[in-house]
Formats: sequence, C-alpha cells, structure tokens
Amino acid sequence: MSTQLFSHSQILMAGVDEVGRGCLFGPVVAASVVLEENAIATFEEIGVKDSKQLSEKRRQILAKEIKNLAISYHISYASSQEIDRLNILKASLLAMQRSITKLSVTPQLCLVDGNQKIPNLTIPQKTIVGGDSSSPLISAASILAKVWRDQLIIRLATKYPHYDLENNKGYGTKKHRHALQQYGPCFHHRRSFKLNYG
Repeated sequence: MSTQLFSHSQILMAGVDEVGRGCLFGPVVAASVVLEENAIATFEEIGVKDSKQLSEKRRQILAKEIKNLAISYHISYASSQEIDRLNILKASLLAMQRSITKLSVTPQLCLVDGNQKIPNLTIPQKTIVGGDSSSPLISAASILAKVWRDQLIIRLATKYPHYDLENNKGYGTKKHRHALQQYGPCFHHRRSFKLNYG
C-alpha cells in the first residue's frame, strides 16, 4: 500500500514497542503499528491500553482488532543468541528497527516507547517514556508483540516442559529458577543474564 493514497494532511504514524526484555528465556519481540494520525483515537475507543493492564483473553481480542484497523503492522524479534552477543538494550532496539523497516508502508514519524532512539533509522522518531501507557499507538504495538511472544513461548513450552514456561512466559519466577538449577539452561535461555544455573 503506497502512502500516495493518503492526502498530505494525513500523517502516517508508527507506534513501536518491545516485550520480553526482562525474561530469562526466549527472544525480545517488537511490533510496529501504522495508522493515520487522525485515526489513532480509534484504538483508545476500542480499549487499547498498555498490554500489562489487560488480561490474556482481552489482549488476544484486541490484537485481532488492531490488525484489522492498522494500515500496516509488523512483528520482529532478536534471538537469545543476539541478546547475549549484543546486550539486551541493543537487541531490543534491533528488534524494533527490524519491525519498522519491514512495514509495508513507510511512516512519516515513529513513536518509540522509552528514552532510547532506534539506531540506523532514517524515519523521524520521537521517544516517549511510558509510551505504552500514554500513547494508544504504542499500546497497540505492545499488545501485538505481547500476544505473539506469549504464543511462541507456549509452543516452546511443549518442547521444554521442565521450566514451567506456559505459566511464567520466560520470566524468572521461583519455579523457573529452580528448574534452571536442576536441569541447566536450554538453547533459548539467555546466557548473559547473571543466573545461578547450578
């Protein structure tokens, strides 16, 4: 879809956010969502807000609505191995950069959650601290990223049943840490995170 279809008064904006930054297991996942500036309020009207404030079922419902309403969206990630090689901040920014550059349209402005600008991005960007709770566009991106990542972790949980992944989604719960001490890390664990693997 070309941006030429839109009048000059309709600015195409992208909201960008990542999830899974504090996890011990799995990738950090980022999503970008594009909407016309004058249509962003639509997300607020359907109940889009920070993914952490929504139930799993509500996130899944909203994710479908966001995909239907968005002009474009894309979900990307940086693997556990990339996190270990780059560090978690750089890997998070890399995942966000990938999600933006793979959009089917080029936004005129990117709203980025946090205080770090995305490197190597030619599109103008604005960082917003707490953007996942104050910007419906960033909130929409956080929902898509969260739903996609949770579904990935649930699939991986069947392959790695020891770590209680279906419940902790890769975060360092007591049960997860105990399993790490007992069984050690698997391929998808982040070795750079300072853990007692036993």
